[in-house]
Amino acid sequence: MTLLLKIAQTADESQIFEFFQESVGKWRSQRRYYTLPEGETKEMESIVTINFLEQGCDELQKLAQMHDLADIGSLICGAAVTWEGMDVPKARKESQGSTIFGVMGNILYRDRGFAISKPVTAQYYFSNPKTLCLRTEYNGSMFEEELKLIGSKYRTRQTIISRAGKQLMIGQYLEKRVD
Repeated sequence: MTLLLKIAQTADESQIFEFFQESVGKWRSQRRYYTLPEGETKEMESIVTINFLEQGCDELQKLAQMHDLADIGSLICGAAVTWEGMDVPKARKESQGSTIFGVMGNILYRDRGFAISKPVTAQYYFSNPKTLCLRTEYNGSMFEEELKLIGSKYRTRQTIISRAGKQLMIGQYLEKRVD
């Protein structure tokens, strides 16, 4: 007898609301990037700070304007994320920045992309209530990301970057709550 397991994928706005609220705080992010097919690795460490954004706040209204949304109050919630990172082997500051996320329906709006400073959108769904999956596409590249809350003190993330159907990079992250 064969048992078929069907995994429900949902994009319920209440789930993203809860996910963002549970992500609030300061996180120590240890990550490793693998460049494909060579397998070259890069190790990074960052402090990531996440703040919850309520519907109608200034940041979400500005984000809605960036995306030319008809109703600037239509984003139901969001998150403001800042980070400061360093290259671990070189013990050198590598990056710092911020981004704003906002949600409406099954679309996650961002004020910037991974590799560009222009606004982008991602489709999102939940493979389970604690695992957020994103798919972002622009400039011929695709970014598939999975963020998983593990209890209240840990998160894992994985990002796969592809272009023209070929995987170029994999990023794997372990994040520990520090506050």
